[in-house]
Amino acid sequence: MLRRLPRAPAPAPPGRPRAPPAARRRPLRGDVLTLDARNHGGSPHSPLMTYEAMSLDVQHLLTHLGITKCILLGHSMGGKTAMTLALQRPDLVERLISVDISPVSTAPVSEFSAYISAMKSVKIPDGLSRSAARQLADNQLRPVVQLPQLRQFLLTNLVEVEGRYGWRVNLEAISHHLADIMNFPVFHKPYPGPALFLGGSNSPYISSKHYAEIQRLFPKAEIQHIEGAGHIVHQDKFEEFITAVLNFLPPP
Repeated sequence: MLRRLPRAPAPAPPGRPRAPPAARRRPLRGDVLTLDARNHGGSPHSPLMTYEAMSLDVQHLLTHLGITKCILLGHSMGGKTAMTLALQRPDLVERLISVDISPVSTAPVSEFSAYISAMKSVKIPDGLSRSAARQLADNQLRPVVQLPQLRQFLLTNLVEVEGRYGWRVNLEAISHHLADIMNFPVFHKPYPGPALFLGGSNSPYISSKHYAEIQRLFPKAEIQHIEGAGHIVHQDKFEEFITAVLNFLPPP
């Protein structure tokens, strides 16, 4: 997510989750833009997938839209992309929010390689209804991806094209660059602006062993954990997540 300043807020699209009472009471200044990373969602596929490349994607979009300052929020890989951009171009970033990820290598605690292999092995016959296809994929992922909420998160990438089902994400590029995605680029100069590291209490991705590196690169960082949330913080504890983000934003 990227927040542009200053513009009047647009109304929320229909069908989105309702914001909690705190969000409905507080007006926002600016537009909220949600971006698909390369090889994800509706964005183009590319064989290159590094944080430097993904940071440049966002920088090019900012230039294209004429945005000179923004608030960046990213989750997991998106959080590392947002951190990379803030460290490369602090002049573009007013504030940074990194959701359940630290500026360190996450390979030791990540099972993502197994998840990619499980997604690649999913087989769905042609012509099934969407609900039947999702259920079949869910059943095939279950032995490896045991958390139901994580399977549902991965299944949002299952799409139908002319009666055939496949994954919207570029699994080949992601698996080829998995080491890059799990690691984090080396930086020496810190980001001087405000930063929020918002983790789930049940997730290992923002832990006390990461605090020193967070403080080195983001000396104005606040570190918070939402009780009872796992890695997908915004799904597990939506209202608490929105409240924490709103409390970190500058007054309208």
